[in-house]
Amino acid sequence: MLSKSLSKYIQSLHHKKYRQEHGAFLVEGAKSVLELLTSDYRVEVLLSTESFYKENAPLLDKQRVRLEMVTPDELGRAGSLTTNDSCLAVAGTKENRVLVADNEEFVLVLDDIRDPGNLGTILRIADWYGIRKLICSSSTADVYNPKVISASKGSFTRVAWYYCDLAEYLGGLDGARVFGAFLTGGSVHTTDFGTTGYIVMGNESNGIGPEVERFVGRRITIPRYGEAESLNVGIATAVICDNLRRGR
Repeated sequence: MLSKSLSKYIQSLHHKKYRQEHGAFLVEGAKSVLELLTSDYRVEVLLSTESFYKENAPLLDKQRVRLEMVTPDELGRAGSLTTNDSCLAVAGTKENRVLVADNEEFVLVLDDIRDPGNLGTILRIADWYGIRKLICSSSTADVYNPKVISASKGSFTRVAWYYCDLAEYLGGLDGARVFGAFLTGGSVHTTDFGTTGYIVMGNESNGIGPEVERFVGRRITIPRYGEAESLNVGIATAVICDNLRRGR
């Protein structure tokens, strides 16, 4: 049975203020939790239904993690998912460390991506295309938001991120190649990305802000052949990453 104190603690982690205060976040659902347990994240506690435990006992018994058996109803009340009859974990957040592109590496830069679902999707896309680092503006959605973690489908365990003032960060890059996604610019289909650099994706409604735009050395665009006004930022990121990899 889930205690009132643990339930209250878990409920508090639905809010950014308390995630920051406790240095902890929620991971929900079988796939994401199983990815978490095999990652380098520190897991504080795992809530498991009887069915999830039976299916994964060999792995769970090896974990040095506090395990609490709960009913599906208790799990549903504690978490944020509409349906979850398997598990929920509380894990420790990581230090916000500076990240830069290494040789032969591309990094995604996110300017004011506010929708948690879009951010989670971008994490998943980055993971698919082998991009291991995200640089996020301070106004970008909190990566530890349960909606972000859920939408990433476990990719949050393999992609690192750094939150900062983007103008200050990009201004400190000496000679780096910085590409930016705009509605006008050179076609992504013919862009020579080279072997390393930074790709800036902008806000869902307003695109890349002027303070960040001035550091973009090459404007790129996805050619439009129909009448749609724009693309979702997650879809646009996928198209650009695909062309980036194809070019290499």
